[in-house]
Amino acid sequence: MALNKSDLVSAIAEKAGLSKVDAGAAVDALQAVLVESLEQGEAVKVTGLLSVERVERAARTGRNPRTGEEISIPAGYGVKVSAGSVLKKAVQK
Repeated sequence: MALNKSDLVSAIAEKAGLSKVDAGAAVDALQAVLVESLEQGEAVKVTGLLSVERVERAARTGRNPRTGEEISIPAGYGVKVSAGSVLKKAVQK
């Protein structure tokens, strides 16, 4: 079972004593900050919770699984998400 955005907004609203509209605005603002920071190459670290950063991926040679033909995959960026101590402890229970 997964927690979707609507469920997350409802849970935040209940825990923080906010309206769903305010909680939704907070979730949207968090998303916007994460996207803007990663676009600029800045890492986002929420101590104890998580760390999100943009990582470079080198150009490499891949293979088309259907034809077996080699293809060139250009360099690019990816996202690395690391769990903080609070999340790590939560999954150990």
